[in-house]
Amino acid sequence: MEFDLTTVAALLTVVGYSVHDTVIVSDRIRENMRKMRRENLATIMNLSINETLSRTLITSGTAILVTAALFVLGGSVIHSFAFALLVGFVVGTYSSIYVASPIVLYLEGRKSAR
Repeated sequence: MEFDLTTVAALLTVVGYSVHDTVIVSDRIRENMRKMRRENLATIMNLSINETLSRTLITSGTAILVTAALFVLGGSVIHSFAFALLVGFVVGTYSSIYVASPIVLYLEGRKSAR
């Protein structure tokens, strides 16, 4: 795979997409923290991720499906762009669901331990 300007464009697109997904989950966590003041942070994060999971999976699934079609049916010019998008969407979805919130929970646990 050649690293050219289209690959850079794909990487920037994926970063924006992933940040947007993470902001959606974080906003839901913030809303639930206001509603459930007595619950611990892990419970609130779990509920918030579960509430946004279907939205995240459906949105990412459609983007991955279209990008896979672009990868398979597109020509050699668009091949590296579609591949970078495809890998990025999968990794971005994974990080939005499984990485971002646990990092915040870990950092909050370290902060309260001090």
